[in-house]
Amino acid sequence: MGISSLGVGSSILTQDVLDQLRAADEAGQITPIDLSLANEGDKKDALKLIDAAMTNLIDSINEIKSQSLYDERKTEISGTAVEVKASANSDVGDFTLEVTTLATKQIEESGAFGSEDELIANNAGTMNLNIDGEDFTIEYDDTTTLKDLKNLINDVAGDKVDATIVQINSGEFRLFVSSVETGTTQDITMTDESGELKDTRLTDDMTAIQNGVDAEFKFNGQAITRTSNNIDDLITGLDITLKEIGTSVVSVSQDRETIMEKFDSFVSHYNSAMTELDKMTKPSTDSQERGIFSGESTIKNMKRTVQDMISTIGGGVGTMPDYGFDIDKDGKMTLDKDILNDMLDENSTNVEAFFAGGTFTNADDTTTEVDGAFTELSTIVEGYTKYNATLDQFKNSIADTISSLEDKKTNATQRLDAKYEIMKKQFAAYDLMISKINSASSMFVQMANAQTAAQN
Repeated sequence: MGISSLGVGSSILTQDVLDQLRAADEAGQITPIDLSLANEGDKKDALKLIDAAMTNLIDSINEIKSQSLYDERKTEISGTAVEVKASANSDVGDFTLEVTTLATKQIEESGAFGSEDELIANNAGTMNLNIDGEDFTIEYDDTTTLKDLKNLINDVAGDKVDATIVQINSGEFRLFVSSVETGTTQDITMTDESGELKDTRLTDDMTAIQNGVDAEFKFNGQAITRTSNNIDDLITGLDITLKEIGTSVVSVSQDRETIMEKFDSFVSHYNSAMTELDKMTKPSTDSQERGIFSGESTIKNMKRTVQDMISTIGGGVGTMPDYGFDIDKDGKMTLDKDILNDMLDENSTNVEAFFAGGTFTNADDTTTEVDGAFTELSTIVEGYTKYNATLDQFKNSIADTISSLEDKKTNATQRLDAKYEIMKKQFAAYDLMISKINSASSMFVQMANAQTAAQN
């Protein structure tokens, strides 16, 4: 805070003079620190961009080095007779399915009842429900209604059958019991063990309105039978659902589309990372064009390593260009998918081994165990991106520098505050002395003037 009366006595030792002196000191002591802080802040922000680009790069690398990528399958089906889902690593190939019979459930219908609340028994007793060779005991009494029986069946045998009541017409209700599963083994019989039912509408009068039958189809001309329309034991890894009578041709192949998407992602993230590194390490005499890390060996070394890694990997069984990868004169990566597809067509197992690791079969039929090119890439890049690796250490170094500069600025500001607090007091004292001298001088002048006037 300034002293309001400073300069009254002298008109020289004013607050404005102190402010000018303070500004000059700050220009020499504080401003350089502020400039350094701004530069380190810019480095911190720039490093976030590099960190994000490198994280995206390592994520795309790790997706390609995963062997599961090459196990993904795609199905193509002509016709609507079947649906086919292929799990990872399922057998590949083409085949024909001709569906001649769909598997059905067994459905039994009771005799007619006047309502769902009609009583079914004279006294307490038991019924037996048999399905697929399994017996279920249903207990009833003289208060049991048709609706109660439906609920009892579902409670006791609900894993094997579904019971429901349908109103056919006004005053006509029937119990329907259907098998949960399909196939010829799903015969349903209901017998009155105690003989206490009112009549035979729930036993002898039960009629089959649909018989359970097995599914019948031909696989590449070979006749096959299954109890269900859902088939998972025909070809390893395939879930087949028979939908309708007819013929479908099925093709199961490696999911090239997903593979190419992952490689496109890698190329894109590689180029993005290199663009950021090029921009931030660019040397130039023009400060506006010079990259913020042009003088930082850590970032320049990382850029050089990422550039060189494409030409150094391969495990001795090939190179990235063999599979369609190329780096142009500007450092931009491209991928010729035709070359990669040709390599996959020729030997997909070798392609998987080259990229993700495994057993690589050489031209002379010998084999080589390789780690995989993208496993090598992952190791190289993670040397910079993983926890407490190079980028983390560099980030910490910037943070330490910022903290040190902030401490330095605080100390310098405190020293200037103390210095100018003393100077304010000194200026006030000097100003008071000058004021007193000026007052005494004025008095002497007045006395001299008075004496001169008296003599005249």
